[in-house]
Amino acid sequence: MEYVIVTGMSGAGKSTALKILEDNGFYCVDNLPISLLENFIDLANAEGSPYRKVALGIDSRSGSTAAELKHAAEAMQERKLSLRIIFLDASDKVLIKRYKETRRSHPLSGNERLEQGIEKERQRLMYLRKKADTIIDTSELLTRDLRAALEQIILSEETFQNLMITVLSFGFKYGLPEDSDLVFDVRFLPNPYYVDELRDLTGNDALVRDYVMQSDVTASFLDRLSDMLEFLIPNYVAEGKNNLVISIGCTGGRHRSVTIANAIYDLLKKEKGYVVNLEHRDADRVRK
Repeated sequence: MEYVIVTGMSGAGKSTALKILEDNGFYCVDNLPISLLENFIDLANAEGSPYRKVALGIDSRSGSTAAELKHAAEAMQERKLSLRIIFLDASDKVLIKRYKETRRSHPLSGNERLEQGIEKERQRLMYLRKKADTIIDTSELLTRDLRAALEQIILSEETFQNLMITVLSFGFKYGLPEDSDLVFDVRFLPNPYYVDELRDLTGNDALVRDYVMQSDVTASFLDRLSDMLEFLIPNYVAEGKNNLVISIGCTGGRHRSVTIANAIYDLLKKEKGYVVNLEHRDADRVRK
């Protein structure tokens, strides 16, 4: 029997995560009262039970105190169940925006301001966040990104290491991505824009990719960048960072940056086993 606890901040995407797991064969129970948890586990583990994979949604509403949430996690671990805890988080700014857009009230705010309810919840869920096997920051994630992350983490049983990586290509002429953590300028690489038959293509096309990648400078750059990322990423994980945006920029964001971003994506996802999203911000922009 495989158990997954899906927990985290209200508004960070717990319900969406449970729906994704349900689509992939998990029996999901949301907001199960803590007092019923052990009875439910006995039922799920009973001989002849149809359940093989169970996902439990537990948040600040499930127990009246932080101690109850802590007790629930400890009780499951003491029973030596196959347990994974996934904690969904988001910045206060994003959570406030989501609540205002949906016109919902925070479950812990009562008559207080929304910000105070969020702060109470962070304190109440602190133990579960510390115990989590996986922390996913959904501040910048679309539903498809969350689905990809969960499928890679749970269904493929790959190591997440509490870090969601986004590799983003962009064009400097359109401005730096505001959420970048690392920015690499690849405008020194051979530019396909000046080759007539390549100008209207992008780095997703084989002709452009081959043109950029055949350069010795490109190969040397990728080798050095690979070494740097191999050093940096484990140290980000050790420091508790759970969302890393690596931005690759060229002039227009269509050729060189796309090619290099694709190469880094393949390196981190296929060779290193990280959970990685790939986005080309400006590749489809129409040139003026």
